[in-house]
Amino acid sequence: MLEVTVGSSQKRAIQNYRSRLSERGLSRFEVLGRDADRDLIRSLARRLAEDGPEASRLRAAVSQTITGEPPKKGGILAALRRSPLVGADLDLTRPREEGRKVQI
Repeated sequence: MLEVTVGSSQKRAIQNYRSRLSERGLSRFEVLGRDADRDLIRSLARRLAEDGPEASRLRAAVSQTITGEPPKKGGILAALRRSPLVGADLDLTRPREEGRKVQI
C-alpha cells in the first residue's frame, strides 16, 4: 500500500486554506457521481457558493425536486433578515416635492 506523508508546511497551508473558506461560509467536501456529470456538479456548486438571489432560487428548485415538497414559507423574510443592511439605520425618507407646473 502506498503511503503519502504530508509535511508540516503543507498541513499548515491546507489548514489556512480551509479556515479562509470557513470565514467565507464555505466548506470543501467530496462527492461521488458519474464522470459525465462532473461539469454539471461543479457549475452547480459554483453557483450555490455565490449565495445571491439566483443561488437561492437554484437551491429551492433543486431541493424541491429532490424532496418533492413545496418550498418552506418565510423564505423572503429570512432573506431580508440575512441582508447586510439589517441594523444599518438608513434614513429612507424622501423630501416631499409638489412637482412642476405644466401648461396643457
